[in-house]
Amino acid sequence: MGINKNLRNIAIIAHVDHGKTTLIDSLLKQSHIFRENAVVNERVMDSGDLERERGITILSKNTAIHYKNIKLNIVDTPGHSDFGGEVERILNMVDGVLLLVDSSEGVMSQTRYVLRKAFERKLKPIVVINKIDKPDSRIEEVEDEILDLFIELGADDEQLNFPIVYTAAKAGIAKKSMDDDSHDLKPLLDTIIEEIPAPEGELDAPLQMVVTTLEADDYVGKIVIGRIQRGKIKSGEVVALMSDSEIKKAKVGKVYTYEGLNRVETDEATMGDIVALTGLTEASIGDTIADFENPEALPGIRVDEPTLSMTFGVNTSPFAGKEGQFVTSRHIRDRLFKEAQTNVALRVEETDSADVFKVSGRGELHLSILIETMRREGYEMQIGKPEVVYKIVDGKKLEPIEFLTVEVPPDYMGTAMESLGRRKAEMIDMTEVAGYMRINFLIPARGLIGFRSELLTSTRGNGIMNHVFHSYEPYKGDIPGRSRGSLVAFEEGTTTGYGIFNLQDRGVMFIEPNQKVYEGMIVGENSREMDIDINPCKQKHVTNMRSSSSDEAIRLVPPRFMSLEQALEYINDDELVEVTPTSIRLRKTVLDRATRGRAAKNARKTEN
Repeated sequence: MGINKNLRNIAIIAHVDHGKTTLIDSLLKQSHIFRENAVVNERVMDSGDLERERGITILSKNTAIHYKNIKLNIVDTPGHSDFGGEVERILNMVDGVLLLVDSSEGVMSQTRYVLRKAFERKLKPIVVINKIDKPDSRIEEVEDEILDLFIELGADDEQLNFPIVYTAAKAGIAKKSMDDDSHDLKPLLDTIIEEIPAPEGELDAPLQMVVTTLEADDYVGKIVIGRIQRGKIKSGEVVALMSDSEIKKAKVGKVYTYEGLNRVETDEATMGDIVALTGLTEASIGDTIADFENPEALPGIRVDEPTLSMTFGVNTSPFAGKEGQFVTSRHIRDRLFKEAQTNVALRVEETDSADVFKVSGRGELHLSILIETMRREGYEMQIGKPEVVYKIVDGKKLEPIEFLTVEVPPDYMGTAMESLGRRKAEMIDMTEVAGYMRINFLIPARGLIGFRSELLTSTRGNGIMNHVFHSYEPYKGDIPGRSRGSLVAFEEGTTTGYGIFNLQDRGVMFIEPNQKVYEGMIVGENSREMDIDINPCKQKHVTNMRSSSSDEAIRLVPPRFMSLEQALEYINDDELVEVTPTSIRLRKTVLDRATRGRAAKNARKTEN
């Protein structure tokens, strides 16, 4: 066995928005990777439009810096459990983790999720308490919370003896003790070199490497990323590509390693290094790249099973093809199967209908990010109601249970708990944090569908929720769905202020004047249980007694506009979300009013 002493591989793991991407940016700045006039607050590691807009990391990023003649490969991982497929793979490439925790918020649900994955792989943790400059920081309490979490997750003695570094990532400061005086991040870098083990493996043995990530490049095609577990790899080398069932001969094109934010071409890379390879067009995630003369496979990558599914279909509304560039089933099919190659937590299945595909993923955020990405690329689709993925074990129906953390002001605690009680949630514990009540629950995944918008409404925007997958447990029984019906347009046309004004007392409108609608499109929420067909396009007719504008000015209540996630949470089983590059519309699955009425009549007869 050999040790690559001049190398450290480390991942930064944390809950959403605890500052890991900001910390990496500060490390890069202090390593003179950036030009001197770079924008100080620019989050360079969050490179995608969606990541910048939402302030979350979706795809892992690799970077490398040099300190004291040692190369540090640093990977920024997603904090949201819906991207657990990314987290799972990244931890295959590293020997240690920086666990970043906010000095005020403390241990949160997704901190727990990612740390559990790290412990399963026996990785060495360094705890980083970030945002120590916040006025409401509670550092000693957070340290106790972290220790409790380590014990709860079954950390061994070595992992329990974790070092703590205190940082203000935005200011670029790190300290080993709160009493220290510091002006840079050197204390953190020193701790990484001292505590994180250097990669161990056989330098002169036959090559072994697992494909961890795939990327597509317009110029060089497929790029394969992973860590060399054993031996060396050279550009132009012939290798064996090993999957579950077969061994294929392949030739490596170019070999790249990471320097700062860039990939740098090299002739040869050795054990322990994280590399990007071109030329391996048939490689898939989890495959082993091995020496051609002595091929030996490594264990593949196991990823948590999907817990939520939706149907993706061709847009069949009267407005189909007017706003999108890619509208056929072939376009949608090709794009979904291409995504499934690189997004390991995603499953795509064909259905009985050639125009509809069942897509399963790790949660609403995971799937809605895919939908949002596709609509920005020019795709048009219609999406069905999210459904949880059940398992049948020994004849028993099991469903996914989520660990939910809710933070609400004390005044709204009763409302939140009442709502969660209806959704079959079981409370685990409750603590007060910075004037908010933090309550942990175990709740069926289907009970979370639609809960985020309900929480925001009932707490006037003050409620915060986060959840991670916990386990599969026996089916918990029926959960009541949406209690109000839909207001459905019964003809195609353009809405008018007069038409909407006369319908306002029926419920909440989703439309505004001069908006095009079609028969079967959902234009509002009824204040009662049943659906009602309405005409928001009604004109005010002129008579010989008065002009159409003679009455006083009408006053319209502002409509409710929904984001993609809110629309997906809102719809019922007989409804769809129509998604195009410029619009998100709600519609009935069956657009024709008469056909819908007959179906409802038959359903009532069957029930009786």
